This record gives sequence, C-alpha cells and structure tokens, in this order.
Amino acid sequence: MRKVAIIGAGNSKFGNRSDVNIMELAFEAVKPALEDAEATAKDVEFMALGSTGAGAWYAELLPAIVTAEHCGLTGAGLVRCEAACASGSAAFFTAYSAIATGQADIAMALGVEKMREIDTPTTMEWIGRAGSYLWEFHNFGLTFPAYYALYATAHMARFGTTEEDLALVAVKNHKYGSMNPLAHLQNRITVEDVLSSMVIAYPLKLFDCCPITDGAAALVLASEEKVKELKVDTPVWVAGIGYASGTANLSRRQHYVGLEASVLASKRAFKSSKIKPDDVDVAEVHDCFTIAEIMAYEDVGFCKKGEGAKLIREGQTEIGGKIPINLDGGLKAKGHPIGATGCSMIYELTKQLREEVERNRQAPMKNYVALAHNVGGTGHYCYVTVLKR
Repeated sequence: MRKVAIIGAGNSKFGNRSDVNIMELAFEAVKPALEDAEATAKDVEFMALGSTGAGAWYAELLPAIVTAEHCGLTGAGLVRCEAACASGSAAFFTAYSAIATGQADIAMALGVEKMREIDTPTTMEWIGRAGSYLWEFHNFGLTFPAYYALYATAHMARFGTTEEDLALVAVKNHKYGSMNPLAHLQNRITVEDVLSSMVIAYPLKLFDCCPITDGAAALVLASEEKVKELKVDTPVWVAGIGYASGTANLSRRQHYVGLEASVLASKRAFKSSKIKPDDVDVAEVHDCFTIAEIMAYEDVGFCKKGEGAKLIREGQTEIGGKIPINLDGGLKAKGHPIGATGCSMIYELTKQLREEVERNRQAPMKNYVALAHNVGGTGHYCYVTVLKR
C-alpha cells in the first residue's frame, strides 16, 4: 500500500444556500481545493463523491456526473458513496484507496448536500427513514432526534449526565462556530438559552440539535511519489483509517450509552496508524446532537466510559484543555450537510495541522496529529480517520 497525502482542501460557506444549485455549491469547494493543491481539474484521475439526498433533497439523481462536468472533472473515474451521515468519509476512504492501491496518483474526495430545497417535515421523514424503516419509522415514527434521545436518557440514567452537560456542548460549539466564517450558525449562546429552547425529543431541545444545512467540501489527495514530484510544502498524511458498522435495528444493540461502531472503528484507526488517543492534538467528532459528542469522547478513547460529561464540565475539550474538539463549530454550529460533513471535518483538520485557521480557534500542536470521527445514522456506519503532518 502506498502512502497518501492531502495536498489541497476547499470548503463552501455552509447554511441555507438557496442562491446556488448542487453543481455550483460543489464548485465552491472544488475550485479552492484545486488551487490549494496547485493542480488542475484535468490532473484528477478519480473522484469519489459523498451525497445521500440525490433525487430526494435535491433534483439531480446523478450528482457525481453533473458536479464533475460543472467542475471540469469529466474524464475522471467517478463513484458516489452512501454511508448516511458518514458519506463524506466513505468518499474520502474511496479516494484514498484508489491512490493507496496504485490505481491513481491524484484523486479527489468531494462531499456535497443540498438539504433545504424541500420543506422541513419532508426532510425529517427522509432522515427518519435512515434507520430500520419498517420497524422503527413506519411502526413507531422515530425521527433522528428521537433516536438520539434514547441514547441521551440511557446515558443520563447510567452515568448521571445532566441536561446542563448537554447544553455545555452546544455552548462550546457555538462559541467556535462564531469564529468560523464558513459556519452556518455564528451566534453565541448560553446554557440558559439551551435549557429554555423548545423540547424536540426529551431531553434534547432545539439548541441540542444540529441545523438542516447546505454545503460542500473537497479534498485533493496524492501519492507519495506525486507529492515529491509536485514539491508540496505541507502535505498532510493519512496515517490510518478505521471503519465499522452497527445493526440497522436499534433493538439489536447491546446498550444505549455509546456506539459500538465508533469503538471498533476507533480501535482499527489507532491500530493502523500506530497512534494512541493521547497523541491526538485536535479532533472533529460527530455531534449531530449534543449527546453524540459526549458519547464520542468515550467511544474514541479520549476518556473512560461514563466520563464524557466530566470532560465538557472541566473545559477539557476546548483550546487549552486536554483535547480540543470541534473547533470549527462542529455539526452543531458549522452545520451538517449530510454528504459533505466527513470531508468538511478533514478539511478543518488539514487546516489545523497546517496552522492556517483563524488564530483564536487554532489548536496548539505538539505531535501534529488529528482525528476525524464521522458517524452515519445512529452508529449504522462509522469512519475514523487519523491525519499527521
């Protein structure tokens, strides 16, 4: 297997992007990624696209084809990847694999999603179908806030996690989102704001939930040989990738205080990268709901099971703490355009490792190691990517 590096990264503005169509939104990420790599569209031999809403959230049924044409990538090998909310990471893994196995020297991972072209109730139905449709959505009407509410109440009952602990996650991520010009939500909030917001699925309130977002992110990857040929100054190397899945039906899960797919994917990522959780300088974890971030602390190995709330209470996941997490605002404030999220996480970490983000949200670097944890559904899929500069 060949070594693979990220040599270019681009990210669109996240938010309600009714000003662009799916192709134009993708271009906003592809263009800066190519410029960052000092490459052209014709240099890209293969592109993997992460998107889940084709033909549902937005009209185009074959987004890889239309975005490739619009971005000048016609001629490259194309594939669309679906792994629910982890589709962007699945696309990144696919592009990485094309280079690692010698099939390409330069490849692109593109994540793009337009979620706001349809009304909110229909969007919620489509997302709710992402679990076990016949058993959970059709029979019981579970939506995604309800799925994560089950995990939240179980975690609270077993470990004493409180609604205030959940609110602290939202406050932290909104703080960093307010510093990120690409973020969907840039307003700071307080614990009181979260606790007084509308209940969506107890104990999750409006400010415990990520917004419905449009956005795109793109990454240009290259082989070690191509990195040398191009004389890339700051390649960010893919140190390891772990992946795993969970049951479609939640009733077959062993417990509701964490995601087994996250645990397994993290172990595989650390084993393949020969890196330990304590080596990580900065991380992006999947915080579609505030409880998801707390469980991720534990599942990835940044603390023991049941101690995630303690990390957020003590400020250990902020700059200056043990492990800064979601310094771009996370899914909670930056936004969660489902197919784009995994690529956007890696975009942020690439910028962090190259020390190119805004000064007030730059993580201090000791080992120059970063980790992206991207969950699809409620642990139906998980990809964990370790990067090193």
